Amino acid sequence: MLMRTDPFREFDRLAQQVLGTTARPAAMPMDAWQEGEDFVVAFDLPGVTADSVDIDVERNVLTVKAERPDPTGENTELIASERPRGVFSRQLILGDALDTDGVKASYEAGVLTLRIPVAEKAKPRRIEIETAGTQRQEISA
Repeated sequence: MLMRTDPFREFDRLAQQVLGTTARPAAMPMDAWQEGEDFVVAFDLPGVTADSVDIDVERNVLTVKAERPDPTGENTELIASERPRGVFSRQLILGDALDTDGVKASYEAGVLTLRIPVAEKAKPRRIEIETAGTQRQEISA
C-alpha cells in the first residue's frame, strides 16, 4: 500500500502545541523580577477585562486564567484574524521563599501585575551567640 506523507505535518503539529494558534493560544507573555522584598510578575493581557481574570494559589502553584472574547457579532464578516482569542492559562511554581498568602494583584492598561512578598523565614537574619559566662571570651586562631 502506497501512502503519501507530508513532511511538514509533524512540524506544524509540534509548532501548534508549543506556540499555540490564534484560536487556542499556548501562553501569555510575562516578565518577572525582584523589587525590594517583593517578587513581581507582569502578564500582558491586552483586550481582557479585569472581570475575566482568575488568579488561584494552591500550595506553591499560582495559576492565572483569562479570557479574551470574540469581538465579532452575528452580522459581522471577519476580514483578518491575527489576535488570539479564547481562554489563556499560565501556571507558575513558586518557591518556598515566597509568601503565597500575601499575593496582591493589580490590572492597568492591559497588564496584570502580581506582587508576591518574600516570606519572613527566607529573609536573612543575624544570629547572636550566647556564652555560658558573663565575661566575653576572645577566640584566636
